[in-house]
Amino acid sequence: MRVVVRYRIEGGLTDALGHLVACDGDVCTIRTRKADVVIQLSEVVAAKEVPPAPERRRPAQ
Repeated sequence: MRVVVRYRIEGGLTDALGHLVACDGDVCTIRTRKADVVIQLSEVVAAKEVPPAPERRRPAQ
């Protein structure tokens, strides 16, 4: 499932956008384009499922 999760970090909030790969009682793991992000559930402010990413366009020739 593809999700966006808004969570607290030092100095404010940030988002993780990617696929939910694991979730237990304390943490969830989101696989973003760059890396897996492990988020403490106590830091989550909001989360929702989002549609699949649009397909990348080929460069014009």
